Amino acid sequence: MSSFQKPDHDELAGTEQPFVAHLMELRDRLLRAIIAVAVCFGALALYPGPGALYDLLAAPLVAHLPTGTTMIATNVIAPFFVPLKITMLAGFMLALPVVLYQAWAFVAPGLYSHEKRLVLPLVVSSTLLFFAGVAFCYFFVFGQVFKFIQSFAPKSITAAPDIEAYLGFVMNMFIAFGAAFEVPVIVVVLARIGVVSVDKLREWRGYFIVVAFIVAAVITPPDIVSQLALAIPMCLLYELGLFAAGYFVRHTKAPEEADQPTDQSS
Repeated sequence: MSSFQKPDHDELAGTEQPFVAHLMELRDRLLRAIIAVAVCFGALALYPGPGALYDLLAAPLVAHLPTGTTMIATNVIAPFFVPLKITMLAGFMLALPVVLYQAWAFVAPGLYSHEKRLVLPLVVSSTLLFFAGVAFCYFFVFGQVFKFIQSFAPKSITAAPDIEAYLGFVMNMFIAFGAAFEVPVIVVVLARIGVVSVDKLREWRGYFIVVAFIVAAVITPPDIVSQLALAIPMCLLYELGLFAAGYFVRHTKAPEEADQPTDQSS
């Protein structure tokens, strides 16, 4: 029986709404999410301001540049648009809890109670894990990577990175680490929907370690520091996912699953 098969007594019976009502609610939820992002963007634009936000983002690199060296802009309008993009991204991340709440409030009425026990913790945990990956990348990985790279730079070269290139590098690293920190959520979902059992995932632990190091080698800069900084947390988070999967499988069962006997006589 499917994990999400409807029980005999349908708790959602009588809660159906017309299609137009769904569209109107979706419009209202999207509007509230956009307003939240716009408010956060406006607040950050006023204080600390786009320039200060970019300085904060660039601090890990600037700290390891030669004394007196600054970043450069090879595009005429880059000094205006790049800090603006940073402010917009920061505004979205600041408003992300509101955006996710609006998404949750839209889909929650159509979910059964056992589905809510699964979806809500996953939404919250995936958000926190993504932020944790971004924070780990900014506060630890960047400093180690830039220090390692600068130690190999020839004395005849003066490093002066372009601000647009740096923004692209930062975004790629943030997405890579934020996505890598979602490993526990992926493990829990795979185990809960029955794609693979927790025991089988434990058996695949060795294969995942190999995959983690391959992924780290592909999506991070070609230095051992950033590769280890991504691969090792992925392996640890895989173990966390195995632990969490066992808990979620037991506590998010549908009523008909919970009522089924564990063993049946032939």
